[in-house]
Amino acid sequence: MAEQVPKSVLFVCLGNICRSPIAEAVFRKLVADQNVSDKWRIDSAATSTYEVGNPPDHRGQACMKKHGVPMSHTARQITKEDFATFDYILCMDESNLRDLTRKSNQVKNSKARIELLGSYDPQKQVIIEDPYYGNESDFETVYQQCVRCCRAFLEKTR
Repeated sequence: MAEQVPKSVLFVCLGNICRSPIAEAVFRKLVADQNVSDKWRIDSAATSTYEVGNPPDHRGQACMKKHGVPMSHTARQITKEDFATFDYILCMDESNLRDLTRKSNQVKNSKARIELLGSYDPQKQVIIEDPYYGNESDFETVYQQCVRCCRAFLEKTR
């Protein structure tokens, strides 16, 4: 029997310190809780270089800790290789989507399916707003939306 190749998902936002590391952490916990971690390769990245090398925002870390979701990440920018190696690239807003579409057009062997993570939201909140200039409750909103979207995405990709 052939070994099953893991599916792969890359979560993307502008700086890779708020929304995408929250989505990555939430999805990692969901697949771990369902004992399917070995079937997934999961990461997150930024469209910009603004925060490369930085840890997730302290408010996002506090939110994840409150919900018992482990989070360990260092911000990085998306690479051309990501478009060729990830099955799914799920981003947070239209600006991310435009940037990713433009970048993917510069990659000859791009295989990634680029979508808004919010397109999986059963509550139809398609855009996951950037909480960076907000407060702790904005991070809680992002967390709750990521939980809904990641659950629906995992269910759809079984």
